[in-house]
Amino acid sequence: MTDKPVTLAAITGAHGVTGEVRLKLFGEGVDALSQHASFNGGTLTLKKIRSDNKGGAVARFAEVTGRGEAEKLRGTVLSVSRDALPSLEAGEYYHADLIGLPVQTEAGDVVGRVIAVHNYGATDIIEIEKSPAPEKGQKSFMVPMIAAAVPAWDGEKLVITAEFWDV
Repeated sequence: MTDKPVTLAAITGAHGVTGEVRLKLFGEGVDALSQHASFNGGTLTLKKIRSDNKGGAVARFAEVTGRGEAEKLRGTVLSVSRDALPSLEAGEYYHADLIGLPVQTEAGDVVGRVIAVHNYGATDIIEIEKSPAPEKGQKSFMVPMIAAAVPAWDGEKLVITAEFWDV
């Protein structure tokens, strides 16, 4: 769909005093992240990674040698080029491909744009920022990423059914 890098994790802070970092994972877990030797265009080289047993991970990068350096990386996202990822099957997507897409109804009415993709366990939930944004009330709403709610999407737009459009 696009050639922009895909973000797989974010550094949330230091872990210990030797330069390890804690990671929030956005992909398929530690095993998927460990398949990549480097991130961010080669600026961070993965030496070791393990699960933190809380849904995240702890990693060590060759370029980080102490806690101070690890703390400076807080908020850094870990991205890889799209060609470093497995190809997608029909109906699959990367969250990065959905974020920013304009959203419309099946009738073609503009609803807003995708601002986030969440997953609370059952399925992905897309968060849509209303357009135009109301002065009062909710400025966004959420729709499950299921065929009944989202019958179509591509690199240009995401279509939702009228039943899931929160006015």
